[in-house]
Amino acid sequence: MSLFITSLNSGSNGNCYYIGNLDEAVLIDGGISCRETEKRMKKLGLPMKRVKAIFVSHEHGDHIYGVPRLSRKYQLPVYITNPTLRNGNLTLRDDLVLSFKAYEPIRIGNLLITPFPKFHDAIDPHSFIVSSNTVSVGVFTDIGRTCEHLVKHFKECHAVFLESNYDEVMLETGRYPLGLKNRIRDGFGHLSNTQALELFLQHRSPQLSHLFLSHLSKQNNSPKLVMNLFSKMAE
Repeated sequence: MSLFITSLNSGSNGNCYYIGNLDEAVLIDGGISCRETEKRMKKLGLPMKRVKAIFVSHEHGDHIYGVPRLSRKYQLPVYITNPTLRNGNLTLRDDLVLSFKAYEPIRIGNLLITPFPKFHDAIDPHSFIVSSNTVSVGVFTDIGRTCEHLVKHFKECHAVFLESNYDEVMLETGRYPLGLKNRIRDGFGHLSNTQALELFLQHRSPQLSHLFLSHLSKQNNSPKLVMNLFSKMAE
């Protein structure tokens, strides 16, 4: 069964990824408003009634901003760990809150969603693999560094949303204060272009057909720079 995938938004101004088949879909994070989510899905011809659940990766505002309104309006269950729920200060209906644990797959119709831990400066952060039959899609953003969990699942994917957040030179010479620069690159912040490229070159599988470079920094990166880097090295 084919999967339909799209990034409704990706970056520090909000993150929301749609993955689904003809019958059901899930949102990974809901960092843009309910109205904007509806608007973008309608533009793409994706009906909201197809969405059956929201999965929350961590508690940062650019990943949870629209979750309460989306959940209330469409009666959507929100899969979220207990520490993330507490730290995110989300107002959700108790009966729509469902907890998950790393490596315990959750079935939503014909979709199988598997969470696994990652390095990020949040209380209990996770990445997700969404599978349907033999097709697997990974959402791997907000990652401080690669680890055995990430490498293992990257090798299994047919399509990946992979963070390529910053260019090392642009970050170093940019206007961010030193503390913020160090937070981004200290192993619990974000993947650089170079780190993302290394992961891709060393661990991609023959079945990987789509790579969506995601969560690009507006201040410390550029789409053209990333495209040139990957086009040159990833043939």
